[in-house]
Amino acid sequence: MYFPTQTFLVAGISRSGVAAAEYLLAHHAKAVLLYDDVSDAAVRSSMERLAARGCRTLSGEEVFSAVAECDVLVLSPGIPVDHPLPVAFRKAGKAIMGEAELGARELRCPVVAVTGTNGKTTTVSMIAHIFNHAGRRAVACGNIGQPITACLSELGTEGIAVAEISSFQLETLTSLRPHVAVVLNIAEDHLNRHYTMENYVYLKSRLLKNSTESEFAVLNADDATVRAFAEKTHAKCVFFSLTERTKGGYVEDGALCFAGERILALSELPLEGKHNEADALAAVCACRLMGIGAQEIAAALKRFRGIPHRLQRIGEVNGITFIDDSKATNVDAAIRAAESVKGESVLILGGKDKGEKYEALFSALKKTNVVHTVLCGENAFRLLDAAMREKYFRLTLCRPFDLAVRVAFLMAKRGQNVLLSPASASFDAFRSYEERGERFAALMQEFAGDKEGDLLPAAVSEIRNEDAAVDAEGAASDAKEE
Repeated sequence: MYFPTQTFLVAGISRSGVAAAEYLLAHHAKAVLLYDDVSDAAVRSSMERLAARGCRTLSGEEVFSAVAECDVLVLSPGIPVDHPLPVAFRKAGKAIMGEAELGARELRCPVVAVTGTNGKTTTVSMIAHIFNHAGRRAVACGNIGQPITACLSELGTEGIAVAEISSFQLETLTSLRPHVAVVLNIAEDHLNRHYTMENYVYLKSRLLKNSTESEFAVLNADDATVRAFAEKTHAKCVFFSLTERTKGGYVEDGALCFAGERILALSELPLEGKHNEADALAAVCACRLMGIGAQEIAAALKRFRGIPHRLQRIGEVNGITFIDDSKATNVDAAIRAAESVKGESVLILGGKDKGEKYEALFSALKKTNVVHTVLCGENAFRLLDAAMREKYFRLTLCRPFDLAVRVAFLMAKRGQNVLLSPASASFDAFRSYEERGERFAALMQEFAGDKEGDLLPAAVSEIRNEDAAVDAEGAASDAKEE
């Protein structure tokens, strides 16, 4: 592309959209047009700031008529490729790409890219932490930290881009060629967006499509779907496993190992749970393939304290521990959390539905230390239906998030946990899983300041208000169905 002769429409003015627009302005694009069908304060502020620098904003009435004058649509990961706008560009024979694709075309440094259903952020954070601890300048980017276009100058030719790549980004990403591509696991997720598991699996496999014999694919041997990716790539495949010895990463005699080397005792890994052991193995493989020594990796992993909102113990009130796992936005992640948390827990589930089936969740919960479950959010009744099908009855339904947290705290006993691991997206009530986790922490602080007698009346009041809201909502739903 030659930017000074081309007109770009950036659709979706969130973090990646803003970065894409700023990148295009810096490269003297002929024109940069902006559109977002969301009009909250953050979007308006970003649009005003970019307009002051020369961008042109479009309304919903103007955007489709602008297709003819545009050469390229830069699509936010939050907008699906079957949205009417990209469909219009495709019909007009115009180019469609994401911000990550813009960045990938200009990257001049080595890339370690990570995808998978769960564990991406933890693994990327581990890898970047190890590199930086070893004196290699690494930047976590993509779906975590900075958008790729925002860190190009920082990376230069000597840095290492450690990129978290989501299935949403892979819809519009064609040029990325990681030196090490890591695929962690694949479980049911985002089916409201991708429709079928076959399509979701295909999108995940696209991370490897540009790999040649000079690159590496680090694959989870314990996941049959991921293991099969070895048959679809030209890259040299290195496997990791918690259950068998491989030529890559494995567990032996209570330690993380790589190709015959003992790296670190599991007891020295600060993070709990089998899923974190698997993420650490993936990170070990990637870093060894990038030339980091075993001792340097071990020293860095000992100091890694995890990421916010991922099984994060945020405090204790009246002997009850609050654990923020707001990042668990699908069934598989919530099951892993319930299985790995020590002690008995009252679990909070629910939020924005992503098209998953929840029966497997409640079947798995029966075998964990979850003593009660509180359902909330937009999908609370779908969760309830799945629980009844699995004959899981240790639950309470109260749809507002604040009420659910309060009820969970009232039900928990001293020595137990209140575990927020929703198995659902946050967008029914929050802008992000981070905001949901922050609200969870704020409520914990409120409970710490409450007098013991104040909690129950407040909960009863909220329940009465919710009953009225549910009755009204039910009437509206019935009328619509008829």
